[in-house]
Amino acid sequence: MVIAFLKRLFGGGATDAAGAPPAAAAPAAAAGGPKLRTYKGTELGIHREQISQAAIRTCEILQRAGYKAYVVGGGVRDSLLGLTPKDFDVATDATPEQVQASFRRARIIGRRFKIVHVMFGRETIETSTFRALQNDAETDEHGRVLRDNVFGTQQEDALRRDFTVNALYYDPIADQVQDWLGGVADLKARTLRMIGDPATRYREDPVRMLRTVRFAAKLDFHVDPATLAPIAELAELLENVPSARLFDEMLKLLESGHALACVRRLRAEGLHHGVLPLLDVIVEQPHGERFIEVALANTDARVRAGKSVSPGFLFATLLWQRVADRWQARQAAGEHSIPALMEAMDSVLDEQASKLAIQRRYIADMRDIWGLQPRLEKGGRGAARAMEHLRFRAGYDFLLLRVEAGELPAELGDWWTGYVEGDAGTREQLLDARPGDARPPGTKRRRRRRSGARKGAGEPGSEAGSEGGAERDGSDDPALGREPDDDPRWREVPAQGGGSPRDRDPPA
Repeated sequence: MVIAFLKRLFGGGATDAAGAPPAAAAPAAAAGGPKLRTYKGTELGIHREQISQAAIRTCEILQRAGYKAYVVGGGVRDSLLGLTPKDFDVATDATPEQVQASFRRARIIGRRFKIVHVMFGRETIETSTFRALQNDAETDEHGRVLRDNVFGTQQEDALRRDFTVNALYYDPIADQVQDWLGGVADLKARTLRMIGDPATRYREDPVRMLRTVRFAAKLDFHVDPATLAPIAELAELLENVPSARLFDEMLKLLESGHALACVRRLRAEGLHHGVLPLLDVIVEQPHGERFIEVALANTDARVRAGKSVSPGFLFATLLWQRVADRWQARQAAGEHSIPALMEAMDSVLDEQASKLAIQRRYIADMRDIWGLQPRLEKGGRGAARAMEHLRFRAGYDFLLLRVEAGELPAELGDWWTGYVEGDAGTREQLLDARPGDARPPGTKRRRRRRSGARKGAGEPGSEAGSEGGAERDGSDDPALGREPDDDPRWREVPAQGGGSPRDRDPPA
């Protein structure tokens, strides 16, 4: 049965651009299964000191207990490409319970497929048991695998992985790379090739389509035509993926250091319809597209420089254009600025919740960043109080992105930069030289009566005069008769779910 499945898995006449069978598939199909090739790690460019000591220790302990254990996946792939791996995973023939029993600090997690988190200090090594090939796996009506806790051999585990370049096993004790499917050859050719029939593999797990885009953009690899072809037809399957899992995958994409290339690739392949449908709107609006490009380019620069980025800031940039459009539309319909912004934020977040399960603490950050914009657009005497806000730095960086994208005048960004970096004397001078009209295009200044105007204010001799009072900035709330800085709705509320030092880092 296994041999028949292997023949079906590698059959179907998948070809490369020249019409030849895929390099990895040909020997596997001819021999009734994959062929093992072994290489010396140091000869391929892997050095033991580049591998996480926690991952090496995990392999050592499991091997001493009589099990097979290898560093596998992205850690091996990136090491062979001369990149610095971000994480290291271990694959073994020990069951999750056996792995857990071998370590002092280890816990089993997962439902669809159980894995073990082995902890060494602050580092966690994700350890998984070799998976078996299954003809009768539990799936939904679209073919997505729901339960996958059947364990098998290393050869079967290689066939179960997504791409040939991710199916490389490195034994750090023996300094040996084991390659079942031609992954080393594909690495040298910089080709991303799906293992098995791509359409079947995408139906098993539609997130693999997002991974194809992410790896191709991150590694600058050519995607095998047979791997790319089914994506356009099957993109709608992403709608059946749990929103929390989509969020995790999108976060990896945005924090890859190649977010701009990934988003462009998502749009080119039509995958954004199931994840970020607003990209269709953005591309039709010059300011929106420019804003996204500037934001993601800055994020990529931070990641490549080894700096942290805030997920809340990233998603705030991706959803901002929709918020801004609805905010302006509500103001044009007669709503006051602050309530209009609150309603715009609520509607966009509610709409996006059905696509991505953005964590509550990130949503709190997004609300703070968006909510600070009217205060920062106004500048003036409220600047000192605005700087006391917990998310001021993120809001300020967000404002600078809007300036760079042409959404706000450069003078406003210069004013705030001077105020943030200046001493007390410089700040006082800047308050006297308040920035000019910094409202977004299309927003008009309003005139209204001062709140609490005395009866008969419009009569001759009254202070208000015939125009109903002095001109006030449109960001004031007439219902409260106070500046936004004094509005109780702007009082800071701690972010839901707490926060981490990473959340308080200056974002991209």
